[in-house]
Amino acid sequence: MSAIADVARLAGVSKSTASRALSGRGAVSPETRSRVESAASQIGYVVSSNAASLVTGRTRNVGVVVPYVNRWFFGDVLEGIEAALIGAGYDLTLYRLTSDDEQRRRIFDYFLVRKRVDAVIAIGIELSSDEVRMLRLLRKPLVGIGGDIPGVATLSIDDVAASRFVTDHLIGLGHSRILHLGGEHIEQMDVRVHEQRLAGFRSAMASAGLGPHASVAFVPFSIEGGYRGALTALADPATRPTAIVAACDEIAIGVIVAARELGISVPSRLSVVGIDGHPLAEMFALTTLEQKPAAHGLLAVEHVLDRLAGGEPGDTARRVMPATLAMRGSTTAPPIETGSGAGVAPTVRPLTGGPSPESASAGQATRSGAVLSG
Repeated sequence: MSAIADVARLAGVSKSTASRALSGRGAVSPETRSRVESAASQIGYVVSSNAASLVTGRTRNVGVVVPYVNRWFFGDVLEGIEAALIGAGYDLTLYRLTSDDEQRRRIFDYFLVRKRVDAVIAIGIELSSDEVRMLRLLRKPLVGIGGDIPGVATLSIDDVAASRFVTDHLIGLGHSRILHLGGEHIEQMDVRVHEQRLAGFRSAMASAGLGPHASVAFVPFSIEGGYRGALTALADPATRPTAIVAACDEIAIGVIVAARELGISVPSRLSVVGIDGHPLAEMFALTTLEQKPAAHGLLAVEHVLDRLAGGEPGDTARRVMPATLAMRGSTTAPPIETGSGAGVAPTVRPLTGGPSPESASAGQATRSGAVLSG
């Protein structure tokens, strides 16, 4: 195998200069760096990450901890993280946490702590105070995605405000018999997304004086969960809601499928709204509050790399990420008010206002809304 000395000789520089040029650390002119990289390429020299780690104390590897790998939100976040890390010359090691406490302890006590990663990104995981303290003592930058973690910089949409916003959208169209079809608390993620989105729904209904009409049902956070929950909720015409706030787009899509099976037209007989911006939302003409998970991953990487480069280590601020209301064809005024099956022309409107609803006729956005960011 070629050695750094061979690269230096071919490039006409010292070994130390060649080493600095290839590692990216230290002062080297662009011309010299280019000459050294060309020489390394010619003879097939590859920098040893293990050797570099011994010198710098860095692995150039970031650990990412997730509760799921087969759900689209987590997949999109991981795509953003991976692209950003590869662009920066870093590796990614993925750890999936389960409900097994011993497995979690091994991951934090062994893999993340014993110098195998330079930084940690937690997606949808609420770290304990001991886990946070352990990583901080080892000076490993840490960022969370998907919810608040006390004492840790985090990136997420405001789930309470998001649910309140889409509920206000339906109220503004004239709906009062509204069902919240939300995630089962027994499978709730650490960051309590289900709980917060339910709280936003209840807040909007109470503010509109519709608290007694606020119906709630719990289903798995999936298309099948929404489908089966909607079959039950829509079975009796006498008690059927005129609108459903789905706690996520997967549930909303399941509702639309169930409504079609039951012969209930969406939106003329039933309005449906979701949250998240699932890739299938447009195909189902679903009105939803869209977030961009890949952008969360990109910003998380920027955060930890900035800390690794010597940025302010004490930053524990929460960054509220933007969400945008995508108006499509799944919402309109309740049938008693319109008597028509007209849908909504597809438009996209950024959220720019507070949570209070504005009245609107069928086929129009009820609010211009606010980018939900801090």
